[in-house]
Amino acid sequence: MTKKNAGSFRLVPAILALAAFCASFAAAAPFPQARNRERIRENLLTLRLLRMTQAWDLTEEQSAKIFPVINRIEKEKLDVLKRLGPEIEELRAAVQASAPDEADIIARAGRIRELRDMVRGKDDELEAFLEANLTPIQRAKYLVFSVDFYRGLGQVLKRARRQGQAEGRGF
Repeated sequence: MTKKNAGSFRLVPAILALAAFCASFAAAAPFPQARNRERIRENLLTLRLLRMTQAWDLTEEQSAKIFPVINRIEKEKLDVLKRLGPEIEELRAAVQASAPDEADIIARAGRIRELRDMVRGKDDELEAFLEANLTPIQRAKYLVFSVDFYRGLGQVLKRARRQGQAEGRGF
């Protein structure tokens, strides 16, 4: 893989992390539909995995090997991101306090960096696994699929927000 392709391959985990990060804030919001959001997130992961099978032209053997690992890594990342959201909120509150405690802020920022490093580690783990288990063509299809999938998801969310705002629900 060339350095240029390797850089592109690293873009997708960043996009996935951003999507999961945004989902963690949605999950942390105090809405009564929290269980529904969790179910939606699980359904999105399932949909993504099913579409990957088609988009990547995976063999049955590859599917049986790859999907459990992707599922595990994504769930582990989501767990970390769920911890990251409250940490960021606590840091925000600490920074905005009338008399910020510098030692507390340093400690909170350190925990946030550790959690972000954990997410990056999961992205690196997934990238290495896919690198070892996909052909170059399948890796390219992974890049294209991931960008298209999350772009489409972003458009759906944007439309839902506009519709919710138009109906007075706000998102």
